[in-house]
Amino acid sequence: MKNNLKKLFVSLLVLSSVHYTHAQSYFGGTVDNYSGIHSILVNPGNAAESRMKLDLNLFSVSAFVGNDYLSIDLSDIESFSDGFDFDSDTEKNPTNANNFFGNVDILGPSALFNLNEKSSIAITTRARGFFNLLNIAGELYELTASEDEVESFDLTMEDLSGVVHVWGEVGVTYSRVILEKDKHFLKGGATLKYLVGAGGVYGLSPMLRGNYDATTEILATNGELSYGFTSGFDSEEISFSEVTGGLGADLGIVYEFRDADNWDENPYKLRLGLSVTDIGSINYKETSDFRYDMNATIDANEFDEYDLEDVLENNYNGTETLQDKKFGLPTAIQIFADYSITNRFFVSAQGAISVRKVSDIPVSNIINAFSVTPRFEMRWISVYSPVSVRQYDSSLAWGFGLRAGPLTVGSGSILTNLISSSSKTADVYVALKIPLYKASPY
Repeated sequence: MKNNLKKLFVSLLVLSSVHYTHAQSYFGGTVDNYSGIHSILVNPGNAAESRMKLDLNLFSVSAFVGNDYLSIDLSDIESFSDGFDFDSDTEKNPTNANNFFGNVDILGPSALFNLNEKSSIAITTRARGFFNLLNIAGELYELTASEDEVESFDLTMEDLSGVVHVWGEVGVTYSRVILEKDKHFLKGGATLKYLVGAGGVYGLSPMLRGNYDATTEILATNGELSYGFTSGFDSEEISFSEVTGGLGADLGIVYEFRDADNWDENPYKLRLGLSVTDIGSINYKETSDFRYDMNATIDANEFDEYDLEDVLENNYNGTETLQDKKFGLPTAIQIFADYSITNRFFVSAQGAISVRKVSDIPVSNIINAFSVTPRFEMRWISVYSPVSVRQYDSSLAWGFGLRAGPLTVGSGSILTNLISSSSKTADVYVALKIPLYKASPY
């Protein structure tokens, strides 16, 4: 089991470094008036007075991974024709507080339908996975996970933390029109979720200092380190064979200022939304928790010969206990504003802010992001192009998305990654569903 922990962390670090994909789920496409069931993932209030008679999701997947340690020049894809070289095709930026992150969101068979003119209901099934490794010294990562020679360094890491968590959800959403008076329209909704936890692994160090001498290849450290994993969690074949239940919720409201010229096409001039998503946690019993005193001096060559867990056991004083651990969901505040320029052209602004602290281990965290998205929208087709800023990435991300009837594809960063010489984050999503639109929405 301990060998699996090393493989899990290292493999996820490598995936982050080479830019596998995902952003906040379905980045840029959830404000679309015809996004249907995908819109309730960021605000359950969107379900009421939907443009859909019925929206059946068959299968959707959204993925996002990034980091601030390694960047890749994806603008010259032809240079990879002879293979990808990790050293020559990447640029490293090691600091005392590098960050790696990613998540995957799979929306399974789900349905959204109207109960009447004022209220709607939805049933959703999801499988999700989050990975956060925050405030790790890049040079220490190179020493423990890379075969390259590392120069001498001193490091100080504060609030080092890492979490991997995999779980499933079955959600029931109810949304209703609360107020409809003159030009003002208000609706609200809630999603209650039954959570099915597959398990996870976590690590934490409030303060860890180190010194590496490249001449002697000796690493001296001081501080403390703790990590743990849930019972039955296997990084090589993650499954839901040993599951733990929990409860979660999303809450949201949507306000519209209805001053549009043609209500048959679009009733609002301005639409605002506020929601709190992923409230809740999963409690895992008999979680193995290890705590190590890191005051020691070791031969760094051991990282080439042994797994990380073996290095800790062989060189540091530690204890193991069984504890109950609550893995918190990635609770976040979601906001959006959507302005109708004409009945076909819109511009929206969206923000997602984590309310979890890095030190609240074990919890998952979203990556804070803000985006502005112009969009052309019709019943059977939408085209949009989000521009966003994301936490841990100083550059802008520019993406593209398309909804064409039953198929939606997009990315919040694909255009940037095609032209940028220093890509650090990337994402992609695809959705296939059966949408049944209202003949005349209003």
